[in-house]
Amino acid sequence: MGHDSRPQATELTHRAVNMLKAVRDGRAQLSASCEPDLYVDGIPCCDQGTARLLGRLGLIAPAGPGPAGHLVPAVVTEAGHRVLATPVLPIAG
Repeated sequence: MGHDSRPQATELTHRAVNMLKAVRDGRAQLSASCEPDLYVDGIPCCDQGTARLLGRLGLIAPAGPGPAGHLVPAVVTEAGHRVLATPVLPIAG
């Protein structure tokens, strides 16, 4: 047991990296829910699966709690900043 089958941050696609950069740049919000949706520039992101992956990998998080269904600012976590600081990101796809 103990096998973790989650994708690794080193397997991020170009889209995922760009989504992470949008969060870093203060352009993103998350809906307050158990499976939050990502909004960039006020528009729902077209790839919520990747948005949720960024959250499960611990690369993005809500800035704080909010009422269910409301939008809260999204932030890049320390792990997300480390990924973005990698000189050459090994990007999939």
